[in-house]
Amino acid sequence: MNRQDDHRRPDPAALLQLAAREKRGKLTIFLGMAPGVGKTYAMLERAKALAAGGTDVVIGLIETHGRSETSALAEGLDTLARIEGAAPYGEFDLDAALQRHPQLLLVDELAHSNPPSARHPKRYQDIAELIDTGIDVWTALNIQHLESLSDLVSRIAGTPVRETVPDIVLKKADEVVLVDLPPAELIERLRAGKIYLPDNVGRALEGFFRPATLTALRELSLRRAADRVDDQMVDFLKQSAIEGPWATGERLLVCAGPDGMSEKVIREASRLASGLNARWIVLSLTRPHGLTPSAETHERLEQTLRQAERFGAEICRETASDFVAAILRLARRENITQIVVGRSDRTTLWRRSLADALLHQVGDIGVHVVSGTTERPRRRPLLRRTLPQWALTIGVPLASVGATTALGLGLSALVALQNLSMLFLAAVLLSAVLAGRFSALLAAMLSFVAYNIVFIEPTGRLTVARPEELLSLAIFVAVALAAGQLAARLRLSMDRSRQQAHQAQALLDFARKLSGAFGRDQVIDTMASQFSGALARPIAVLVPDDAGELELGALWPPDQDLDTTALTAARWAADKREQAGFQTATLPLVPYLFSPVRSGQRVLGVVGIRLNHGDGLPTDQDQRTIAALLEQSAIALDRARLTRDSNQASVAREGQKVQAALLSSLSHDLRTPLASITGAASSLRQLGDRMSVETRDDLLASIEEEAGRLNRFVTNLFEITRIESGMLRAKCVPTDLGVTIKAAVGRAMRLHPRLNVDISVAEPTPHAEADPALLEQVLFNLLDNAAKYAADAPVSIFARREDNAVRITVTDQGKGIPEQDLDRIFEKFYRRGKSDGRPAGTGLGLAIARGLILAMGGTIRAESPAMRRRGTRFIVRLPQLEGRP
Repeated sequence: MNRQDDHRRPDPAALLQLAAREKRGKLTIFLGMAPGVGKTYAMLERAKALAAGGTDVVIGLIETHGRSETSALAEGLDTLARIEGAAPYGEFDLDAALQRHPQLLLVDELAHSNPPSARHPKRYQDIAELIDTGIDVWTALNIQHLESLSDLVSRIAGTPVRETVPDIVLKKADEVVLVDLPPAELIERLRAGKIYLPDNVGRALEGFFRPATLTALRELSLRRAADRVDDQMVDFLKQSAIEGPWATGERLLVCAGPDGMSEKVIREASRLASGLNARWIVLSLTRPHGLTPSAETHERLEQTLRQAERFGAEICRETASDFVAAILRLARRENITQIVVGRSDRTTLWRRSLADALLHQVGDIGVHVVSGTTERPRRRPLLRRTLPQWALTIGVPLASVGATTALGLGLSALVALQNLSMLFLAAVLLSAVLAGRFSALLAAMLSFVAYNIVFIEPTGRLTVARPEELLSLAIFVAVALAAGQLAARLRLSMDRSRQQAHQAQALLDFARKLSGAFGRDQVIDTMASQFSGALARPIAVLVPDDAGELELGALWPPDQDLDTTALTAARWAADKREQAGFQTATLPLVPYLFSPVRSGQRVLGVVGIRLNHGDGLPTDQDQRTIAALLEQSAIALDRARLTRDSNQASVAREGQKVQAALLSSLSHDLRTPLASITGAASSLRQLGDRMSVETRDDLLASIEEEAGRLNRFVTNLFEITRIESGMLRAKCVPTDLGVTIKAAVGRAMRLHPRLNVDISVAEPTPHAEADPALLEQVLFNLLDNAAKYAADAPVSIFARREDNAVRITVTDQGKGIPEQDLDRIFEKFYRRGKSDGRPAGTGLGLAIARGLILAMGGTIRAESPAMRRRGTRFIVRLPQLEGRP
């Protein structure tokens, strides 16, 4: 193959993306610059043409806004009923659309918020679910509803945009149809009353429908449609292996933090990435020994990152002490061409801003600095803090400085101290360790005032008489602040280490508990209890049943319950392999955050964590803990599943063995006697009057013998079935072993007249707690087995007391049994061949004997050789009758 052809192969990633799209429905968005350009009309017009050609077209929801032309065009198409009561004109019925499952569904107003009771907060999420089921969807969207453009449109038009759609929805659309109209013509339609009612026309002309505003919106819509066409062309070129040259696209790196400036930076970066048609990454940095962010700060950062995801960005989180080095390291690794960073009006004298530091070290990478005023987060008033924290923050410095001052006065009265200021350093360090950085700063200030007033001449006033004392005070304050800073950082490091140790211990305990759990039920119970212990939250674990339906496996604590809505969210998480429930895109009002437990492409279960809406989403630390616990849970559930499958496979193999043995036994032990009986009966019927009396007697005896053999075989099958099904119940009574042994020997000798049996019963005759009939059957089976395999060799039976039991041995002097077969001879249908090579017996006699002995509470085993390197001895032990010798 030509080497040049290797470079012209289609892009594998593009082919995979194309294959994934083939399995889902197609999304077509009719994009316009403003209301009234004819998006819904164009959508209905094209849909009606397809319906005339035989396509199954259904209207899920169309908003005509009182326009008669649009209403007339919708007539004749199948329309789904709306959900009444949810809104003045009803809401889109998602479940009805899924049940109807047409080829093409029309759902107007893509930027629409659903009522709180709906499965998804937004209509575009309803459409995403429809597409995943294979339904093609057409919808309409105005350019001002794109989330990255909403603030820009608000500034242009002077009116806020309330409903927004993430940019990623437009980017993932299979087709974007631009419905364009010149601004002048659109204004004429508005004045003619074809868009709004006459009462609203004047207000619209003064606001949104000004020519300059419409022109700007038209430019935005044309640019976005062109970007989408360009993306489709690039995808086509990659899939078709058509050579470029292609532009080496720009790559943006955007720095985001928890401050209010980050939202503006994200929006500016989104518009820049859209204009450049560039891939962009949003980087969130945290310091390894920084302050633990408050819940409000964490929630603000998470909202900013979720917004960036909706705009189409990739999210990257890193921990680093040097932010500039981390940013540049990621930029070089990802081949970043431009960095976007914000710079607020908040500056410090002793620290260079992040934007300035990047500009100083960035090299050949472009930097876009977004400037503006930072919205300062409103701090909670000090008195609103909880009393223990307030008392700790203020009380520790006051108490430590007061105690140090009193100690210094006492020591000064006794000894002339030259370095009394060192005592106050101890107060600063104590405050930093116990209450943090703010307390250390307060303690340093209080120490400065107390030392100046009490110990520096002139005392009683906040003045310094000698210049060297002023220098000492300055050095003291600097040292106190530095020491307090180091102590506070040490305290933070200790807190973080304690949290990490707690997390590591929780994971270790979880791993240990899971390793000791046997079976899926124990694994599920362990998951619920350990998740609850590690996260201090109520936990619900759901697992699929044999039919694949999700069912509740465990709750911890057990006094909670899941309602229908929560179960729906859990099933969604399992089906879509994504989080659902609490503050997610699916059923966000559910108080549980459901996460799938995945092993490869298989969902093994779902874990629900109950959260309070006042707490916000889990922190990064909790998210890492949850991810680690989910991975270990997946391994444990997978192991339990594999163990169960292995056991089932083993049982199936054993069942197949038993079935094969049973068929083999039936084919031999039924066909052979039946053939003998049939042959003898045929001979008697055809030649009976010409046979001698002796011949007829022999044939009749053969029929009787073979019929008895059949009867014993059927009896053995019946007995082994009773034993295995648990139907056999032993009636243990005081049993005279001498009588029972003689009865079994007599029965065996009637079947085997040549059997030579020697009976030996110790005196006094031992009595056992046994069922006489079952014990006789056991001894008969052992004697029958000896007659078959030991030929004419003598057989001995010996019974005596042994400890607290009765021992019975049956010993033959045959060839014996190989050591590797001593345990197998008690298995069903296991038979050792006779000396002539033919199988002997049915292979059920010893299995029945073992089952009967176990039912009577005894044991049976075999040993070979028994005597003089020959023979086999079967040893039976039964409980001895209490009160008997």
